[in-house]
Amino acid sequence: MDRKQIFSEVDEILESYCAGCFLKSHHRKEKGKAYAHKFCISECTVGEKLKEAGKKLRTAKI
Repeated sequence: MDRKQIFSEVDEILESYCAGCFLKSHHRKEKGKAYAHKFCISECTVGEKLKEAGKKLRTAKI
């Protein structure tokens, strides 16, 4: 898989799951932007998918 495909995959994930996410907006309003970001990365299942895509980027061909 090349970098372009991985970036497309990340874009698709963000558009499908993260755009308009209730939890993200709720946490952002209640606890702030930093907490919402941390929640998305460490506790959300979609964040796990994004982490996997990031790992693929490290090993992808340039």
